[in-house]
Amino acid sequence: MFLIPVLLGVSVVIFSIVHLAPGDPAEVMLGPSATQEEISNLREQLGLTKPLYVQYGIFLTNALKGDLGRSIKSNAPVVDEIMERFPATLTLAVLGMIFAIVIGLPLGILAALKQNTWVDALCSFFALVGFSIPNFWVGLMLMLLLSIYIPVLPSSGFDSWKNLIMPTIVLGIQTMAVIARMTRSSMLEVIRQDYVRTARAKGISDRLVLTRHILGNVLIPVVTIAGIYFGHQLGGVVITETIFSIPGLGRLIVDAIRAQDYPVVQGGVLFFALCVGIVNLLVDLLYAVLDPRIKAQYRAAK
Repeated sequence: MFLIPVLLGVSVVIFSIVHLAPGDPAEVMLGPSATQEEISNLREQLGLTKPLYVQYGIFLTNALKGDLGRSIKSNAPVVDEIMERFPATLTLAVLGMIFAIVIGLPLGILAALKQNTWVDALCSFFALVGFSIPNFWVGLMLMLLLSIYIPVLPSSGFDSWKNLIMPTIVLGIQTMAVIARMTRSSMLEVIRQDYVRTARAKGISDRLVLTRHILGNVLIPVVTIAGIYFGHQLGGVVITETIFSIPGLGRLIVDAIRAQDYPVVQGGVLFFALCVGIVNLLVDLLYAVLDPRIKAQYRAAK
């Protein structure tokens, strides 16, 4: 429902920021040896002499048709450059989320089941540290440790599975910490519910109570956090790809900013916003699968 207004707002913001930034795209394309007449002619061809609202209208109309313009640096269609780089970005984001769920969910469950013990304290401390440390610092420390002091992993590139290990940890560590903390708090809340006490009073084993009565309700807020932070990870790849020299969409945008290639910047940011919006939509649809009560409420409202 709100995806189109959000994308429209993002397009307005990024278009305004890019066109208010210093620098002339025509000068960038022609180089320092170009004459003023050549620069003026190119500005006319690119439509840069028109008012900003007219330029935005042209950009928005073309974007609705799937045309995000052409790169100033390479003269290639922006859509082609995005599609070429996006698979690497998506791979990192998915691996980072898998790492976060595989580590964070058991940590949170263990901390809740061992509440107020040293296990709970250790898991909570680990989650707090993971949430507090900046991603770029984790990346640099991992690179220093595993690529220089103990040279077992490559420090850059995207050639093999070894290149994915450190970026996956960097992308997933904060999300892992949030999932662990959310899982713990949700577990403690669900464990105190009457239906859990009733199930235990009937003599059902703790394992069945956990799998049948607790986890299903715990997963709903965890899915919410995972969906939100998946979008966060898509944005986080900008830093991660730059640190590890990974040819993904984040690095493409960083290089485009340095080269003042504003069509690529506009298209890349708008594509990121579209991906985040789609992820949030899928999370909303997943609610009905995890909790039939949500589907029932929706049907009743209709």
